[in-house]
Amino acid sequence: QVQLVESGGGLVQAGGSLRLSCVASGRTFSNYVMGWFRQASGKEREFVASISRSGGRTYYADSVKGRFTISRDNDKNTVYLQMNSLKPEDTAVYYCAAGGAVLSAVLTQRYQYQYWGQGTQVTVSS
Repeated sequence: QVQLVESGGGLVQAGGSLRLSCVASGRTFSNYVMGWFRQASGKEREFVASISRSGGRTYYADSVKGRFTISRDNDKNTVYLQMNSLKPEDTAVYYCAAGGAVLSAVLTQRYQYQYWGQGTQVTVSS
């Protein structure tokens, strides 16, 4: 089992920045591809970003490319999501996830992730 705990969400004005953190425990963190997803009210949970086990590869949804940066620190068992130039449409609950069963460097589908955090709310005001 892997336990994931997100933090760093909050209320920010449009154009502002937030950094989300997700701390993992339970198993070897570096064995897992990590991802961030988000779910806005009344919508499906959608992919945001993924990072490979070593951190050497990343992949982003088109909607956040150039504004968000995913990174990880395997010594601290932590994955981050730096969010800049935030827009009201970025408002959602953000979830981190860990996927270990697939050998791909990055993972973009919900079913590819076995473990999920409880989520942290991000609200961007206009």
